[in-house]
Amino acid sequence: MPIKIPDQLPASDILSQERIFIMSESRATTQMIRPLKVLILNLMPKKIETETQFLRLLSNSPLQVDIELLRIDDRPSKNTPEEHLNNFYRQFDMVKNRNFDGLIITGAPLGLVQFEDVAYWDHLQTIMEWAKDHVTSTLYVCWAAQAGLKLLYNLPKRTRKEKLSGVYYHKVMSEFHPVMRGFDDSFLAPHSRYADFTAEYLNQHTDLDILAVSDDAGVYLASTKDKRNVFVTGHPEYDAHTLHNEYVRDLAEGMDPTIPVNYYPNDNPDNPPIASWRSHGHLLFANWLNYCVYQQTPYDLEHFSVDNFTKDD
Repeated sequence: MPIKIPDQLPASDILSQERIFIMSESRATTQMIRPLKVLILNLMPKKIETETQFLRLLSNSPLQVDIELLRIDDRPSKNTPEEHLNNFYRQFDMVKNRNFDGLIITGAPLGLVQFEDVAYWDHLQTIMEWAKDHVTSTLYVCWAAQAGLKLLYNLPKRTRKEKLSGVYYHKVMSEFHPVMRGFDDSFLAPHSRYADFTAEYLNQHTDLDILAVSDDAGVYLASTKDKRNVFVTGHPEYDAHTLHNEYVRDLAEGMDPTIPVNYYPNDNPDNPPIASWRSHGHLLFANWLNYCVYQQTPYDLEHFSVDNFTKDD
């Protein structure tokens, strides 16, 4: 089944050209089915690019998914037209009295900023607290994973000395966990972050299930026992050229970045990069939608209750 998105969303044309199965709001109303309601809190500056990346991954499922986009506040955006935000994004006050099957909180370019210095930190905490009682499962991506660990486990911000950038091999640590079903024993995924997530630290300070780790990048996937909170420390949604664009941007800003690891053929930035993580990214999102959302969510969202969830698979 397809994802359902607003008729005029720019991502619609891009995904249609890629032969990705999407459905307009007008067509979806003719189907007698209860779609999953998924909210995306987009914290990235280039919102059109990011929303397209996540919609691409959410499309690879037999479930119909009804997407709504959420903005963190009403401050003007430097990278996204205000008309786009006004047309396609909700303010939190517009959704706070509703329940959702899933919530995705994207990354944000705030790796070197302390939590208390983030302009919208208090508001983000409010949304994360709200999700506990209104969302079946929340997926925290990259910086949002760090923010989620602060909220749920009061873990302090841990920052690497150098930025982690590149495509890294990961080992599956819990092959029978629903999120990992179908994964190869070893798989590739991109990272772009300063946050530090070591398995030893998370094992000592949380009760999370550690699902996948990298010798170089640390923990990549982790989940609470009830699967209502899933943490992804990398960027499975990235396009082939996203890391390249970040590398070029950092060069232009005089940051002297290192070449992204295992990304360019022969480690030469003059060679076009190759996306080696697409299949795992699609599988990850399909598993999250199926096992963490669809299999756990009530048919009638009005009857959502945290008492309905257990810590057993």
